[in-house]
Amino acid sequence: MNKSELIEALAEAMNIPVREAASITNTIIETMSDALARGESIEIRGFGSFVVKEYASYTGRNPKTGEKIKVKPKKLPFFKVGKDLREQVNKHSSK
Repeated sequence: MNKSELIEALAEAMNIPVREAASITNTIIETMSDALARGESIEIRGFGSFVVKEYASYTGRNPKTGEKIKVKPKKLPFFKVGKDLREQVNKHSSK
């Protein structure tokens, strides 16, 4: 499922115009992105949680040249699946 399919599903489920569903979807995504950019975590019970993990700098290697390079410290978003979602996915995959 991509973003436009999510918008269509929301519009259909809530019986609202696609434009309104797009606005709702964009607001949710922007709010979550802003929270993660501030270093906050997001928890949606039954679905999962988003956290920002910090990685220290390290010496890496350019795979093409073999040259050693210094990789800067970085922060990356990480998703941890919730119990309910994990069980639902496993239930559907065993059929």
